[in-house]
Amino acid sequence: MTLIAGARDRSVATLTLDSPANRNALSAALVGELREALAAAAADDTVRAVVLTHTGSTFCAGADLKAPPDPEAFVGLMRDIVALPKPVVARVDGHVRAGGLGLLAACDIAVAGEASSFALTESRLGLAPAVISLTLLPRVDRTAANRYYLTGERFDAAEAARIGLVTVAAEDVEKGLVPVLDGIRRASPQGLAASKELVTATVLRGFDQYAEDLIARAATLFASEEAREGMTAFLERRDPAWVR
Repeated sequence: MTLIAGARDRSVATLTLDSPANRNALSAALVGELREALAAAAADDTVRAVVLTHTGSTFCAGADLKAPPDPEAFVGLMRDIVALPKPVVARVDGHVRAGGLGLLAACDIAVAGEASSFALTESRLGLAPAVISLTLLPRVDRTAANRYYLTGERFDAAEAARIGLVTVAAEDVEKGLVPVLDGIRRASPQGLAASKELVTATVLRGFDQYAEDLIARAATLFASEEAREGMTAFLERRDPAWVR
């Protein structure tokens, strides 16, 4: 079963997360397929840009707790997006949770519709937004990161735009994409690649410096008793033991 659907409109390739059974969660299979699709887009000289979108009411629910990807593979996926020599534009009109925000923040431009909502829920599971900090912290306002990392509160597209997580909060996500994609189509391939390299250089250095440590930190948290309780409570749809 294919978890990534592909389509083309002129020079723009659209990759659609299509795993509705688990709300497009980041399973090992989905991460692997998306990395392959991105590599194919990078190698195709007729592709000017990639739009990353979703089926259903959820862009990405975060890590698939039943079939999680290898942490290094997920970090590799985020780095693939940042390093891709073509713009990656996220089209979001649904819910984004936990690791899904790291995927979103790896994209160069993000347009979010009114149906979008966002939350960093890791702290409520006994975890932390460890590896996704590689893409989130260079992008999101520091004061907002303090709040949403710690509280796990849900916020809407307007707030996501205010704090820098998304580029445009649009009443109509398709209309919001039009000027973005028109501008990209008017740019030269060389100009796009060189311009993207300038704005992503610092983020890529962060991957080189901190990825290994953050992967180890995430693994330690996942193996902890608190995380086991948090994930069990989540799957059983109850409050974890520490809620007072």
